[in-house]
Amino acid sequence: MATAETQGLSLRTASLGGLEWTGIVAALVSAVIHIRLGVGFAPSPLGISFILAGLGFLGAIALVLVDYRRRTVYAVGVPFTLVQIVAWYYVNFVAMGKSFPGEIGTLGAIDKIAQIVLIAVLVVLLRQRS
Repeated sequence: MATAETQGLSLRTASLGGLEWTGIVAALVSAVIHIRLGVGFAPSPLGISFILAGLGFLGAIALVLVDYRRRTVYAVGVPFTLVQIVAWYYVNFVAMGKSFPGEIGTLGAIDKIAQIVLIAVLVVLLRQRS
C-alpha cells in the first residue's frame, strides 16, 4: 500500500521513484551515524551538533515521505549536506590535525559516501523538477 494514515499525516510514497528512495536511504544512513556519534559525545557541544544534524536528516526524510514541498526540501538539502561535509573536514583534518585520507575511519567513510550520494541525488531531482 502506497499511502498510510499516521496521526493525521498521510504518507505519500506512490510518487517516489528509485532515485528518491536512494536519497532517503542515504539520508537515513547519515542520520543514524550522526545520532550515534552525538550520543557518544553528549552532552558536549559537538555531541549536540551531531544529534541536531541527525535530526535534520530525519526531519527531511519525514517531509519527503508526506510530500511536503519536496522540491524545497531537495534544494535545502544540498547546502545542508555540503555544510556537513565541510564541517567534518574542518573539525577532523584542520582543527584536529588528522591525516587525510588515512584517518577517515569507517563511520566517516560510510557517512561521507552516503552524503555524496545524497547530494548527487538531490541535484538530479532538482534538475528533473525545474
